[in-house]
Amino acid sequence: MPPRAGIPTERAEVPPAVASAAPDPSPENGGYRPQRAELARIALAAGGIAVTGLGFGIPPAAREAVGLAAVVIAGYPIYRTALTDVWRRRMTMELSMAIAVVAAAAIQEFLTALVILLAVLVAEILEALTVSRGRRAIGDLLAMLPRQAEVRRDGELKRVEIAELRPGDIVVVRPGGRIPADGVVTAGQSFADQAAITGESLPAEKLPGAAVYAGSINQTGWLEVAIGKLGRDTAFGQIVAAVEQAESVRAPVQKTADQFAGYVVAFALGGALLTLLLTHSARDTISVVIVAGACGIAAGTPLAILGAIGQAARQGVMVKGGLYMEALSHIRTIILDKTGTLTLGQPEVVALQAADGTAPEELLQVAASAERFSEHPLGAAIRRRAREMGVKASDPEGFSYTPGKGIICRVAGAEVLAGNRALMQAQGVTAWPWAENDDAGTAIVVARGGRLLGRILLADQPRPEAAAAVGELRALGVRTVLLTGDAEPIARAAAAELQVDQAAAELLPADKLERVRALRAAGQVVAMVGDGVNDAPALLAANVGIAMGSGTEVARESAHVLLIGNDLRKVAEAIRIARRCRRIIVANFAGTLGVDGVGIALAALGFLNPMLAALIHVGSELVFISNSARLLAPTSPTAVPQRRKQAARAA
Repeated sequence: MPPRAGIPTERAEVPPAVASAAPDPSPENGGYRPQRAELARIALAAGGIAVTGLGFGIPPAAREAVGLAAVVIAGYPIYRTALTDVWRRRMTMELSMAIAVVAAAAIQEFLTALVILLAVLVAEILEALTVSRGRRAIGDLLAMLPRQAEVRRDGELKRVEIAELRPGDIVVVRPGGRIPADGVVTAGQSFADQAAITGESLPAEKLPGAAVYAGSINQTGWLEVAIGKLGRDTAFGQIVAAVEQAESVRAPVQKTADQFAGYVVAFALGGALLTLLLTHSARDTISVVIVAGACGIAAGTPLAILGAIGQAARQGVMVKGGLYMEALSHIRTIILDKTGTLTLGQPEVVALQAADGTAPEELLQVAASAERFSEHPLGAAIRRRAREMGVKASDPEGFSYTPGKGIICRVAGAEVLAGNRALMQAQGVTAWPWAENDDAGTAIVVARGGRLLGRILLADQPRPEAAAAVGELRALGVRTVLLTGDAEPIARAAAAELQVDQAAAELLPADKLERVRALRAAGQVVAMVGDGVNDAPALLAANVGIAMGSGTEVARESAHVLLIGNDLRKVAEAIRIARRCRRIIVANFAGTLGVDGVGIALAALGFLNPMLAALIHVGSELVFISNSARLLAPTSPTAVPQRRKQAARAA
């Protein structure tokens, strides 16, 4: 089809905070509207059909003159595009349609030529409206942001435009209000509906320290939010940018669709030439050219990819272009980082193993006192458990920390040791009789006054949804591989708990990269899921790199796909969407081959006149575009939970 001048390219007025993050295809409401010139050409073609077909008592010569004028004027955009394609030596459907119209007019079949033109012009409008439906999601997203926000400045609440917000500002969000930017709650308590951003079906509780996203709705209480990110950097901005970028990063299947359209044109022209040589029938020859169409593929393929990326975005998965959406559909192996990806990346106390004669609370109190001034994550975990159990720690004296061993200090006048076996042996304390990592965790051994009090086991806890996510991937036939820098017992225990297919431990970033390259060299399509700086090389080397939303900036920039909200189950959902997109595109290809093959044969044998051939062409095109448009439909709120239940049963 010819380029549509009717699809506006200017941006609508949008909130300044995200104006740079999104195109808005409508001057008013995010939807496509036909231009007057397009409607005038349709009216001219329809009028020409009425005059040439019904006559109205007009002399034949005058009717032919009206028909010729209508063909020339109404079809001008098609002829212009066809001439451009000839100049560029491109074989396109516009060229074939122009040839068909000109050929029909040459044998004075003006009624047929005008019917073809009218069908094509109307199909252009319908196609543009369908494509606009996909882009309209951007306009709907833009409407989610407030125009103004209440900011605490100079001790007062001031209402300012969104464009005036700066990182670090404290904004107040009242019940029912929309959060203007990404940030962290500093005061207040409420629930936020962030389904449009993260795909969560239930409102998320927001307490001080919780992250909030631009565009989400504050429900019950008031919140004070410290602004962290604005514009393109927000999760909202990334959603809009992902939909925008989907149209600029072409997938291989899109290029295949363009090539296929050219082959169809060449085949149709070849068939038409053969028909003319064998039958000497101009009408049958024109019918062959008209009936063959690949517009449904040429337009339906990018539409399907756009719809898939938009649907993934609504589930909280940012896919940075059609290239990666297509690659997702072929994924059969997923490599998973452990710390921060499968786990929360925060150690927790999992067991208090007190020696004989020592109460667990005493063991925890001594350890928490020793770790009182420690900045180590293990020390923070011990202090956190002490607070949860109501155990009060004392201030240590003579605090000394030895890297790789632990702490030596004095608590209530007694020497206290808190560290590993090496520290105990160096200080002459009888070591704990068990291996240090026999429980797949990290052990902090505690002694006081030269006597062993016991040990505290700590471990990085799996994400609540990690096991379910692995189960969903298994149900999709995807093999999971755990790669971690942790010790072998820890990796083995994590793999067993989460039922990962394969695990490898004690790996450096270069080792992870080498594993990804080896899998790809073996012909596998590989995805890598990670969150840290050390994952960046492997993310870039994978066919699809997937970064956690809470990951480092380097990981997020290196990845091809970004999860908003850190729910690993969204990886499986993205693969489902990608596979559905591929099935729709394959169905369009197969359907086009079938319709064109049968249509050309019937036209060559004289069973189709040009008018009927045109109706078949346009009808099949609309069917295939409508098939692609199914991906634009919003996902039912119950669809994802139902699929997860099915995956759990299958696992």
